[in-house]
Amino acid sequence: MSRIGREPISIPSGVEITIDDQKIIIKGKYAHWEYILSSQFDCEIKENKFYLINKSDKNQLKKYYGLTRSLLANKILGAAEPFKKTLITKGVGYKFQVSANKLIISAGYSHPVEFVIPEAMTADVEANTKLTLTCNDKEALGLFAAQIRQTRPPEPYKGKGIMYENEKIIRKVGKSGKK
Repeated sequence: MSRIGREPISIPSGVEITIDDQKIIIKGKYAHWEYILSSQFDCEIKENKFYLINKSDKNQLKKYYGLTRSLLANKILGAAEPFKKTLITKGVGYKFQVSANKLIISAGYSHPVEFVIPEAMTADVEANTKLTLTCNDKEALGLFAAQIRQTRPPEPYKGKGIMYENEKIIRKVGKSGKK
């Protein structure tokens, strides 16, 4: 069995969970989610904790047990408090700009790269080099941040590019001169 799937999810204050057969409704201060649970799983709430129960012992379902629990945990936590990701640029002329619902990135190309910011997401720029993304959906936030990072991933020689805030870049030694 999955060790992750068996762990209970603690329900934060201000979040209500309603179980209607296989439909789970999560209501919180910041989001409202509906999740349809597979018929192979069951769930229950005891002492302010959410438990996911695997009905079957098939190997195929054991794989999805931990995944389903993680997806539900992210939805429950996202309803209580939004998730944040911070991206930083390093390099001469590299910067972020936000105008209306567009993110404009200058990353060393001959043209600026533009992204449309999803409706549920907010983007804040600090000092042109630091971008903070906030969203209730952890999956959408991670996907959007990865797309932004992909425009100019950090390179190992000078460390220039777009990277996550606490990301460690393994630096390589450049070519040495002739002796």
